[in-house]
Amino acid sequence: MAFDLENLQKICSQVRRDIVRMVHAANSGHPGGSLGCTEYFVSLYNHIMKYNTDFKMEGKNEDVFFLSNGHISPVFYSTLARVGFFEVAELATFRKLDSRLQGHPATEEGLPGIRIASGSLGQGLSVAIGVALAKKLNGDKRNVFVLTGDGEQQEGQIWEAAMFAAHNKVDNLIATIDCNGQQIDGPIKEVNSPGDLKAKYASFGWEVTECDGNNLEELIKTLEAAVSETGNEKPKVILMKTEMGKGVDFMEGTHKWHGVAPNDEQLAEALNQLEETLGDY
Repeated sequence: MAFDLENLQKICSQVRRDIVRMVHAANSGHPGGSLGCTEYFVSLYNHIMKYNTDFKMEGKNEDVFFLSNGHISPVFYSTLARVGFFEVAELATFRKLDSRLQGHPATEEGLPGIRIASGSLGQGLSVAIGVALAKKLNGDKRNVFVLTGDGEQQEGQIWEAAMFAAHNKVDNLIATIDCNGQQIDGPIKEVNSPGDLKAKYASFGWEVTECDGNNLEELIKTLEAAVSETGNEKPKVILMKTEMGKGVDFMEGTHKWHGVAPNDEQLAEALNQLEETLGDY
C-alpha cells in the first residue's frame, strides 16, 4: 500500500511535541520509551490498521491494538487524539485528577481507543492472544496487534503466552517488541539480559522478523509484510530496534529518561528540536 512518508514524518514530529509537553505539564510520566516508539504508533494508526474511531469495545470486524508496556501512555494518547478518537485538547489533562488520561491506560473512564488497563508488565500478550482467538472463533478476519517491551521479556507470563500462541496456531496476531535496550534500572543486559530473543521466539514456533523502528519506511514495510503473511498457522513477532528518547538529543540512548519529566529549560530545548506541524494542543 502506498503511504505519504512526508506526512507521516510530520505527524511523528507533532506526537513527539505532545509527549514532552504532556510529561512536563504533569511533572511525571515516561518520555523515553514514548519518544522511541513514536514511528510505530503513527504507522499503525495512520497506515496499517483498519479501525473505526466511533469506538466500540468489542472491535468487531476491525483491527485492534493492545499496549502491554502501558507506562508509555503519552505516545498512545497523542496518537489516538491525533487520529480522532477524542479531542486533542484533552491531552492537557494527562495525569490530572479525574482525567481519562491516567499515567497508565485505564478503562473505567471509558477513554475511546483503550480496551484494557495496562502497565502491570507481562499481561498484554496474553490478552492479545485471547482476543485473536475470539476473532477466529467469530469468523472475524481482522488482526490483533500488541506492543511489549524488551525489559518486559523478563516476565514469566510472556513465555507462557508465547508457548500457547504457537501451540494454538494464533496466526492473526502480530506482536512487536520495543528493543531499546533500556529499562528503569539501567541497560537490560546489565539488569537481566533476555538473551537471543530471535532464537528464543523461533524455538517457540513463532515467525520472527527484525527492523529499525525509527525508520518509517523500513518499519512500515515490515508491518505490511507481517499483515500479508497472516493466516499461515504461526504467530508473528517483530523485534523492533528503537532509540529511547528518539528525537530529543539529550534524552537519546539512556535509561535516565525512562520515567523522568523535563524541567522548563529542558522542555524548551526539546521543543526547539521538534517541529510543530499539526498545531500544539
